[in-house]
Amino acid sequence: MTTMLRPLLLLSTLLLGLAPQAALPAQNLRNLVQIEGVRENQLIGYGIVVGLAGSGDSTQVRSAGQSVTNMLKQFDVKLPEGSNAAKTKNVATVMVSAVFPPGYRKGQTIDVNVSSLGDAKSLRGGVLLLAPLRAANGDTYALAQGNVVVGGLSAQGASGSSVTVNTPTAGRIPNGATIEREIETDFDTRPTVRLSLRRPNFQTATNIVDTINRRFGSIATTTDATSIEVQAPANPTQRVAFVARLQALNIDVGDEVPKVIFNSKTGTVVISQGVTVRPAAVSHGSLKVVISESSQVSQPNSLGRGETMVTPQSRVQVEQGNSRMFRWPPSAKLQTIIDTINSTGATPDDIMAILQALDQAGAINGELIVI
Repeated sequence: MTTMLRPLLLLSTLLLGLAPQAALPAQNLRNLVQIEGVRENQLIGYGIVVGLAGSGDSTQVRSAGQSVTNMLKQFDVKLPEGSNAAKTKNVATVMVSAVFPPGYRKGQTIDVNVSSLGDAKSLRGGVLLLAPLRAANGDTYALAQGNVVVGGLSAQGASGSSVTVNTPTAGRIPNGATIEREIETDFDTRPTVRLSLRRPNFQTATNIVDTINRRFGSIATTTDATSIEVQAPANPTQRVAFVARLQALNIDVGDEVPKVIFNSKTGTVVISQGVTVRPAAVSHGSLKVVISESSQVSQPNSLGRGETMVTPQSRVQVEQGNSRMFRWPPSAKLQTIIDTINSTGATPDDIMAILQALDQAGAINGELIVI
């Protein structure tokens, strides 16, 4: 087994300077804020999918048999006590989830997601039976039913070989749920409309207030970097038209703290505009550990005495490579440095180690976030 951290080669002299940061383009208000009282709500439910060709839950999933028994009781079909008739592999227990869009009314339809709850192998070809969808308060707001569309498949041969494409145990039903109850909102009853910034920023909040007041008069105020209160017409029709005009306003976005995002699972590094590095010197060497396994066999002597024995032997060798120190000038762009490091063949672990060390040394003009 060999474990190696690749050496980081000496970086050539980088003739880098701090380029002037371009101003962020103005954006529509609708891209920056959410309207309080106009939001989505999550729904969830439990149901069973029938019509599967032997790919449903096994007999080990007791909830499947119990669900079928309870459903049949609603149609005056009673099974004998202890009967295994309800334990069919053509049925799968599933969880059903959906998103209730803002302002939807009774009779409108929404898409639903269906995910296997037991050990079913595939939901392909199945039909979801009527399943109520509830909100966090426990009330039922929609009813779901329909054919499950599955984008994955699974096949298995008699020898045990199998092939799985995508996820066959999760599917979707387009327009599979019908709204049966509306979710109340105070959007048309409050004296003001509250705008909540998707990314809180003091300068952006100030720019929004200034832009609204220049366009409509002194009707907007803010007390923090997150929300803006705007006086709105009391008439519902006029209020809707007023909010539509608000959303079309162009707003200058305030500068944010430059960030370096590192995904520790995939090794992805994302660097926002404006991240620079202060003067620093880094030495990142290589460490090579080689562990070799071998077996020594001892045979009986010429007189037939002794036993054949196998003795395992391990050899561990540690090699410390030559590490070289490199430095970069002040205000060097971190993006250029990362590109140069990548060109030397450094691994994501090498890059992450360097970034963490620079952040601890206070040499990164920005925020390092590891996800």
